[in-house]
Amino acid sequence: MKKHVNIPIFIPHYGCPNDCVFCNQKKITGKPCFEKQAVIDEIEASLSSLEGVNADIEIAFFGGSFTAIPRGEMLELLSISDVYIKSGRISSVRLSTRPDAISEEILDILKEHGVKTVELGLQSFSDGVLKASNRGHTALDSEAACKMIKARGFSLIGQMMVGLPSSPLTDELFTASKICDLGCDGARIYPTVVFPDTELDRMEKTGKYAKLTLEEAVSRTAEVLEVFIGRGVPVIRIGLCANETLSDERYCDNYHPSVGELSINLCYLKKMTSLLTSLPETEGKTVLFTVSKGKISQAVGQKKTNVTALKEAFKLKNIKFGEDGGMSPFDISVTVLNT
Repeated sequence: MKKHVNIPIFIPHYGCPNDCVFCNQKKITGKPCFEKQAVIDEIEASLSSLEGVNADIEIAFFGGSFTAIPRGEMLELLSISDVYIKSGRISSVRLSTRPDAISEEILDILKEHGVKTVELGLQSFSDGVLKASNRGHTALDSEAACKMIKARGFSLIGQMMVGLPSSPLTDELFTASKICDLGCDGARIYPTVVFPDTELDRMEKTGKYAKLTLEEAVSRTAEVLEVFIGRGVPVIRIGLCANETLSDERYCDNYHPSVGELSINLCYLKKMTSLLTSLPETEGKTVLFTVSKGKISQAVGQKKTNVTALKEAFKLKNIKFGEDGGMSPFDISVTVLNT
């Protein structure tokens, strides 16, 4: 089976019509601007590193609002990807953009140039949260864009954020449900990070915004993740990708590179807790949790935190783990062992 590989081409702020309060794409991507002449070199370097790898390769235009950049330049970038598609060196294109930068005309262009996946920065389906974040579009714009994209046969990824200004957990759970309702094929969850030189940074410094602690980010993200798990919508990314800029606390001191893993660990802990609670007696027993293939480390938790918590809470003698290749991700069962 072929693995999927993206060749990311970042276009920070390129084409974006406004500055959201949380956004500083120059810091997020580590690039001060988009350099068109470097695109081919980046693609070639990535393809060279993938020689001999059996992979389904996509060019991915990330970072900015691709469909909002000047039309001629958008077509020029797509013409570059056309060459690689026609040669068979890549299979398709994916891109990220804004809901209000989608139209039937734009989708015609994307279809013609081998775009397979559109990732929409939805962030929230609450108009109050969108306004407080200076998104510049409404929840109805987001819904209309999702419906257009799905009707034209594209794969759709819904991107949402946790911890935006004026956003309670209830709004975030509603946003996750709407992403599922609108037929998104996948999702990304981004706990809000405060970057310098942004309006959110100024709001935080003046007491108008309280940034998420790590514990809050993990807890709220885990609850949102549970919505997607329950609806069978895969979450392809939690949290921003780490790079040199993000790891420097001078730039953002509430970023944690493991927020995604910690959120997943918490989901497993809650499931295992529920299973053990349903058992008649656990004290002094050894239990076996069976999870899907490759997921034992997520169930165990970082530094075995889940194991420690469950042993203490249920007075267990021991906890063992096994894998079942036929189980789906996040499926889990428990058996009491006679040992």
